[in-house]
Amino acid sequence: MKQFFKIMGGIEAALCCTCTIVMLTLAFANVVGRYVLHSSISFTEEIVCGLFVLLSMMGTSIAIKYQSHLGLSILTDRLPRRLQSILAVLANLLGAGVAVMLIKLGWEMIQTQIRLGSITATLQWPAWIYSMAIPVGGVFMLIRFVQAAVCKALDKEVL
Repeated sequence: MKQFFKIMGGIEAALCCTCTIVMLTLAFANVVGRYVLHSSISFTEEIVCGLFVLLSMMGTSIAIKYQSHLGLSILTDRLPRRLQSILAVLANLLGAGVAVMLIKLGWEMIQTQIRLGSITATLQWPAWIYSMAIPVGGVFMLIRFVQAAVCKALDKEVL
C-alpha cells in the first residue's frame, strides 16, 4: 500500500510540474508574441485555462495529503485530542463525499459534452478533453481523503 501512495504522489507531482511548465511556457510565448510580433497567440489561453483546472485539482490532492487544505481550527484546537481525531475523520469523510460528487458530476458533464458534440472555441477540440480534469482530480482527492481519514482513525501520520 505504501508503494501505491508513493506512485500516486509521483503522478501528482509530475502532473503539477508538467502543467506549470507548459502553462508558463505558453503564457511567456504569448507575451513575447504580443510585444515582438504584435499579435496574440490565441490558442494559448484555452490550453492554459484547461491546464489550470488540472493543476488546481492535483494541488488540492497534494494539500489533502499534507493536511494543509484550508480549515478553521479555532474551535477544534480547544477540544480534547480524542475528539479532535474524531472530527478530523468526519471532516475527511465529508471531503471524500465532495470528491465523489465531483467525480459523478464531472463524469455526467463529460457524457453530456460527448453527446452534444461540444467543441472548444479556439482549437475546435472536443470539450470533454479539458473536462476530464474534474473526475480525474476527484479520484485523486477521494483517495487522499480516505487515506487521511484512515490514518486519523488509526492515529497515524498521513505521510
